[in-house]
Amino acid sequence: MRSRNADRSAYILRMTKAADQKVFREALRSGHFDPVYYIHGDEEQLKDEAVRQLLGVAVDPATQAFNLDQRKGGDLDAEALGTMLATPPMMADRRVVVVRDVESLRKDARGLLDRYLRHPSPDMVLVLVAGPGAKPDRALTGATTAVEYAPLTGSQLPKWIVQRAERAGSTIGAQAASLLEEIAGGELAPLALEIEKLASYVHGGEITEEAVSAVVGVRREETMGHLLDAVGARDATAALAALPHVLQQPKSSAVTIVMALAVQTLAMAWGQASGLPPGRLAKEYYALLKESGSAYTGRAWGEAVASWTKAAPAWSARELDDALAALASTDAALKESRVSSDEQIMATLILTMCRGSTSRRAA
Repeated sequence: MRSRNADRSAYILRMTKAADQKVFREALRSGHFDPVYYIHGDEEQLKDEAVRQLLGVAVDPATQAFNLDQRKGGDLDAEALGTMLATPPMMADRRVVVVRDVESLRKDARGLLDRYLRHPSPDMVLVLVAGPGAKPDRALTGATTAVEYAPLTGSQLPKWIVQRAERAGSTIGAQAASLLEEIAGGELAPLALEIEKLASYVHGGEITEEAVSAVVGVRREETMGHLLDAVGARDATAALAALPHVLQQPKSSAVTIVMALAVQTLAMAWGQASGLPPGRLAKEYYALLKESGSAYTGRAWGEAVASWTKAAPAWSARELDDALAALASTDAALKESRVSSDEQIMATLILTMCRGSTSRRAA
């Protein structure tokens, strides 16, 4: 377990990121922008969306040819960057300059940029975008309006799916959004592509669960979430039926299934030990997920919490201990050279977890 100080630091960091994004969203709504933005973080899709949204508000399409420059940092020397920054707006109140992969600026260009940041032009919006995998630049973070975009977790991802569907001219129901999230995983670029296809498929109407199954080709009973629910309910038949379909999906593997089952089993064990009533237990599960931030649930947090809360009372402490031991053995088996296939190993695990303890069967 992390210390209280570590938990508090993580909480403050999350709140800071949220505040930075809130300030940026307010600028988009008002049309009043700071002189320099530094867009960074590990989620490329969100960074690209942020830049596109800014350009859509800050640049007049009628004068875009004169008042918008977009270049990569590695292509700029000090002279080229200086020219871009010194050019005044034409027939507009401001110019916008976007420098992507800003960390790849040449030394002379970076020196010029650092000098510019001390006295940025009031009639220009300079957007500095960090490239994929780039570490945050402390100097830029301190001298600009920095906005960080980290990968979405928990309830953030379903909200993004709903918003993305709306931008595509459609709507999407909660069940359809959760199914799409399970199938496509947490990577936003593939999700965005699927949402565009779905919006076209329903001709701007509501994206339903049936539409997701038709376009993506996966039904609810073939998802990771269905498999996890089946194991939680001790339904070996349903879990085994879902297993081959889950293993065939691009973002799934035997290892990811074991990870999700381990998180589920630990959650049920914690819930059972807590002795909390279902309503209180669900709230505590959410708190634990927010605190951890990186627990792999294999599905949306809401679905995971509902499933854990329902399944936990049906398991004994001994059965949960046995299940965790079986998961550890399976994890080791998947890492060793072997004759059995991943599907065979996982089928054995499912049967072991679903059969329950000898004492429970006797009872």
